[in-house]
Amino acid sequence: MSIVITGANGQLGRLVIGDLIARGVPAEGIIAVVRSAEKGADLAGQGVRLHLADYDRPDSFAGAFAAGDRVLLISGSEPGRRGPQHKAVIDAAAAAGVAQFAYTGIFGGPDAWFHLADDHRETEDLILASGLPYTFLRNNWYSEMYTGDVAGIVARGAIANAVAPESRVATAPRRDFAAAAAAVLTGEGHLNTAYELGGDNAWTFGEFAAEVSRQSGKPVAHVTVAPAELKAILVGAGLPDGFADVLVEVDDAIDKGALAGTPGDLSRLIGRPTTPIADTIAEDLAKLS
Repeated sequence: MSIVITGANGQLGRLVIGDLIARGVPAEGIIAVVRSAEKGADLAGQGVRLHLADYDRPDSFAGAFAAGDRVLLISGSEPGRRGPQHKAVIDAAAAAGVAQFAYTGIFGGPDAWFHLADDHRETEDLILASGLPYTFLRNNWYSEMYTGDVAGIVARGAIANAVAPESRVATAPRRDFAAAAAAVLTGEGHLNTAYELGGDNAWTFGEFAAEVSRQSGKPVAHVTVAPAELKAILVGAGLPDGFADVLVEVDDAIDKGALAGTPGDLSRLIGRPTTPIADTIAEDLAKLS
């Protein structure tokens, strides 16, 4: 039996592999599905086996899985294309008879109504139809999606979005979600189960701005802008028009409370409280020095 991680060269995939090894999984018992052997060379150097495959080439997944394997499908990065891309992985895993098929979906699962969730709902339906023993890891937003721009936020003195001052989001850093994935891939009792994963505490952007200000020593405020203005900002920063619409709608979802839930699944899986947003802010500010 092997543990197979798709999208293994990405930030989340590498964290999952590191967590698996830290848990005592032999590196040779892990298969990293990557598009480039060159980019996966450091993983191979640790003893991790590589399988070269591309979500857009279904035939490339031939031989990626074997009966009894535990698989983590890390969702693709292109909204609107992920359904058929994920189907290629699902079909190959079902044909091989894997023992567990875990998938990194989106918080709320079938109840997530915003367009960014469309591919994830479709993928969950495909997995259910396949008959694979599944584990749905429905991830909330990564804290780094906001703290990753902390340099720009400090320089501008503001974080601007279309979220109302009182709206909350329950983020956690990638390493927490990676630890949860490693836990379900190495533990028992997780088959045919869906987990709603997010931070223990939901925060407002005003609280976020105040914390960045406190830690940086520079004044930072949260500024709520109209959706049309936010879209113009995003397009002006180089995002495609359609993707800008998707992100603006996510802010609307936050306003409606779709990403504010704190069910506690993540902290239960990782066996500790989730990492507070203040800690992730501190880590990303430290990178600037």
